Amino acid sequence: MKKIIIITFAAIALSSCGIYKPYSRPDVKTDNLFGESVATTDTTTIGNLQWNEVFTDALLQRLIQTGLQNNTDLQIARLRITQAEASLKAAKLSYFPSVALNPQGTVSSFDSSPVSKTYQLPITANWEIDIFGKLTNAKRGQQAALEQSEAYRQAVQTLLVASIANSYYTLLMLDSQLEITTHTVTLWEENVKTMRALKAAGETNEAAVSQAEANKLSVEATVVDLKRQIAEVENALCLTLAETPHTVVRNKLQNQSLPTTLSVGIPLQLLSNRPDVQSAEASLKQAFYATNGARSYFYPSITLSGSAGWTNNGGAVISNPSALLWQAVGSLTQPIFNQGRNKARLKIAKAQQEEAKLTFQQTLLNAGVEVNNALTLYQSAHEKVDLYEKQIGLLESATNSTKLLMRYSSTTYLEVLTAQQTLLQAQLLQVSNRFNEIQGVINLYQALGGGRN
Repeated sequence: MKKIIIITFAAIALSSCGIYKPYSRPDVKTDNLFGESVATTDTTTIGNLQWNEVFTDALLQRLIQTGLQNNTDLQIARLRITQAEASLKAAKLSYFPSVALNPQGTVSSFDSSPVSKTYQLPITANWEIDIFGKLTNAKRGQQAALEQSEAYRQAVQTLLVASIANSYYTLLMLDSQLEITTHTVTLWEENVKTMRALKAAGETNEAAVSQAEANKLSVEATVVDLKRQIAEVENALCLTLAETPHTVVRNKLQNQSLPTTLSVGIPLQLLSNRPDVQSAEASLKQAFYATNGARSYFYPSITLSGSAGWTNNGGAVISNPSALLWQAVGSLTQPIFNQGRNKARLKIAKAQQEEAKLTFQQTLLNAGVEVNNALTLYQSAHEKVDLYEKQIGLLESATNSTKLLMRYSSTTYLEVLTAQQTLLQAQLLQVSNRFNEIQGVINLYQALGGGRN
């Protein structure tokens, strides 16, 4: 009989070996993940740089450090890790017996007979033997949950660093635009004075003067809008830093220096660098072990339980008023009538695992697209910065030449005004181009999983 039991359990164990199978990453296609135009032979990537190596502005570094200490979302993400660590610890403790002290006492009397006092001081223990992987898969699932929590924290930190940098450089862009627009207001004030002088000399009319004044008012309204935008961005940045609204101390846009060699590495590195990809894979791991756990319900549960303690109520067994009592029980529970429920549980788990796999693959594709978009933004903005730099140089020369021609030839003041406005418009566009170039670096850094300490 003993041999039959051993052979039966061996057969069951062999048939259930699949429930112990550890997770392995499914095949993922990374060919041309960044696009055919992006070279991916070099393993060097900007995403591996520390954030203070990318953003070298000391004032910006101070803001990022403040955000990493104070940001509410990041603190919540850290608390999630603490919760996941506790859940994993609880899953590991499931391997050990559960022990409880269960003291009992009774006082009784029947028909005025002498009072009978009995007591028991047992310590009970229950231990589920993990032969069929239920506890193991639960523990592995909690380990994957911890990995997902850590990936979420990194995702929040990556987004936080990029958000603070974007807000900071947005302020620098608005400052530059405000400076140029304020200078434009000064020019329009001079233009209005000039048009009035020309009208007094009979060389222009009231309509031209009114048009000049209207243009000046329009530019002044733009100054008001820019100041409002600056205040809104400052408030948003302070909110990110978990601080009350205040003026953000900052540098100048023209003084900024960011990396110019933007290597993206190989697509496979996104699996270890991108926190959202790591989170999606951790979710897939959890689904994998949940499927294994669902399979384990088809197999028996083996539980050992026992108790030991002192009692004075042992009946015929114990005659000593206070003696030792112990008991040991082994039980095996084999599901019989839950077959349909177990099949449904397994079917659901498999579907959720397939869903998690598709989400993981799509997250990786999204990461590749983000890298390509960020690199394209930087490259196009960088080219436009070079082109506009040449254009501004030519427009400055043209403006000076027009002023000289008006002084010594028949060129009208309107031509000078047109040349000045064209130059100022090009300067405003150049500020936007420079900001887009910086934003391309930030977006690429974030897309490659940067933002580590």
